[in-house]
Amino acid sequence: MNTEQNYQRLKTQLLVGIAGLGGIFLLGTVWYAMVEGWSWTDAAYMTMITLSTVGFSEIEPLGQESRLFTIALIFLGVLNIGYIVNRFTEAVIQGYFQDRLRQRQRQRLIETLHDHYILCGYGRTGHQIALEFAAEQIPFVVVDLQPEAIAEAQADGHMAMQGDATLDDCLITAGIERALCLVAALQSDAENLYTVLSAKTLNPNLRAIARANTEEAVKKLRRAGADAVVSPYVTGGRRLAAAALRPRVMDFVDGIITGTNRSFYLDEFLLDPNQCPCVGKTLSETNLRGQTGALVLAIRRADGTLLGGPMGDTYLHANDLLICMGTSEQLRQLSRLLAVSRPYWLK
Repeated sequence: MNTEQNYQRLKTQLLVGIAGLGGIFLLGTVWYAMVEGWSWTDAAYMTMITLSTVGFSEIEPLGQESRLFTIALIFLGVLNIGYIVNRFTEAVIQGYFQDRLRQRQRQRLIETLHDHYILCGYGRTGHQIALEFAAEQIPFVVVDLQPEAIAEAQADGHMAMQGDATLDDCLITAGIERALCLVAALQSDAENLYTVLSAKTLNPNLRAIARANTEEAVKKLRRAGADAVVSPYVTGGRRLAAAALRPRVMDFVDGIITGTNRSFYLDEFLLDPNQCPCVGKTLSETNLRGQTGALVLAIRRADGTLLGGPMGDTYLHANDLLICMGTSEQLRQLSRLLAVSRPYWLK
């Protein structure tokens, strides 16, 4: 039985104990009012002082039957109050109240998030994704059904909540309607499929990235609305082959992509024809490299054509996607110069 189930069990037992105490109080009040003929106020007062065992004298002399009833009432009250105190003490010792308070605090923090990322699954893949998000200082929240995974995520300093990411209520609690992107990194393809379907239904503008274990799952996830699907086996195989054939190149690229080298970053910028002042000019005319220090590695045209290593006489067109490399400051300057709003893919 996990922590949440224990908490719910103790909560139910406390409510049962309190309801039982209320029933005993009602029973005593009705007895003194009906049998002894007292007013309801006097009957309630007599029941209260009896259950609290304060030792006050009787309001009026009691008959033989009422004296026996009072003994039974005291016995039932002591047992019931003892049960409530025992449940409450267990909850305090186990720290359930403190846990619930911390959960409410975390939930309030989640409710303040806007334009954040939702990471579903904190296994080995999710752990690496979280490290990258944290290194990039991206606001994100981890969602996982396993309490051990949530405890690990919180120990790593990440905002996390326990829940089933395939359910709409869980995603709504994680702020899906205010989120920019969701990454489905759960263990099974079925879970990732349901998560993407739910996320896209709740927020059609959301960018959804999913993990897939099979080629068939890749097709289904794309049909479900995933903007990108990554197979760790295919990607891992390609990287292993590249590391064997071009080790120095892979060392350099891995350093940028995986974050082991934080001196340089890769980023992409979509040229908005209504905002970007560089549309219609050549790279030489814009002097992007001279003004920012960032290097334009490639340009993807709106029709999907990829231009690698563009020259100075290459023209920049509307809706071109520039793939650039530079330091974080250089890329920020380039973003301002190109008047690019982030993230561009929501448009």
